[in-house]
Amino acid sequence: MPREAKEYRSKARIYADILDSILKDGGRSGPTHILLGANLSYDRLTKHLGQLVELGLVAEEVEGGDRIYMVTAKGTQFAAEFAKFVSFAEAFGIGI
Repeated sequence: MPREAKEYRSKARIYADILDSILKDGGRSGPTHILLGANLSYDRLTKHLGQLVELGLVAEEVEGGDRIYMVTAKGTQFAAEFAKFVSFAEAFGIGI
């Protein structure tokens, strides 16, 4: 039986999944909740979170020794626009 090709997520899709995971937690979340929600390993999550912070889509703060990540206004806008783009692409049968 032929093996199915594995589909990989784009960086934009991973960013959107991380943002969606944080937004589902009320806009603030710790790394464990994010990695479970976005289905990423800890190493990949920390890499992508660092990039999201640099881009201004996520803000990071430390509360009692724990890191908390918050979606910024720019991050909320990115998540909303990406969802529109996915919906648009799917209307034409294009998977994102």
